[in-house]
Amino acid sequence: MGDATDSLGRRGPFLVVGLGNPGLEYEWTPHNAGFMAVDRIAEQAGVVVGNRRCKASTATCRIAGREVVLAKPETYMNLSGVSVAALVRELEIDPRQDLLVLYDELDLVLGTFKIKERGSPAGHNGARSINASLGTEEWLRLRIGVGLDLPQEAREAGAKRPGRDFLLSPMRKKELAVLDEVLDRVAMATRRIIEAGPGPAMNEFNRKDS
Repeated sequence: MGDATDSLGRRGPFLVVGLGNPGLEYEWTPHNAGFMAVDRIAEQAGVVVGNRRCKASTATCRIAGREVVLAKPETYMNLSGVSVAALVRELEIDPRQDLLVLYDELDLVLGTFKIKERGSPAGHNGARSINASLGTEEWLRLRIGVGLDLPQEAREAGAKRPGRDFLLSPMRKKELAVLDEVLDRVAMATRRIIEAGPGPAMNEFNRKDS
């Protein structure tokens, strides 16, 4: 992870993509957790994600001594892969080594997140689009929990998890406060991934209390 070099031994950029939907109506919805995470990383790096590139809003910064391109696709969630694949081609990076995608996950409770090196989209349309556009599931993802913490009785009674309407509805202040704290840890995990690779980051952040 992070060792891609050119013929002169120089390391190329690392690409961090947050998934979401453009537009004010989606700004504070659970489905935009990836956008919020990229904005938090940008804020800490002192940049604004405002350039237009490969059908995405982007910014370039340095994290842990590495050139990093931050991106928020403007293609809407279901076509995220179109922008991600274009960025991968333009930056000439290997998505197996130098790509991290941040997105929301209903199967994880709000207040948690998990880093995963590869896998199926598990019902997430943005991840599915990226798999299709890149032609591989071999890319690193950090899934940000937005799911409800259902009581044990509700789970035993077969309560269904919320779906599309929930993901596209604005979050309440209490929920946003929880997510706000998580975004700082997501930014820390992203920095750890860039400087040390996914293994050490997963060991540090994929604990049950993360």
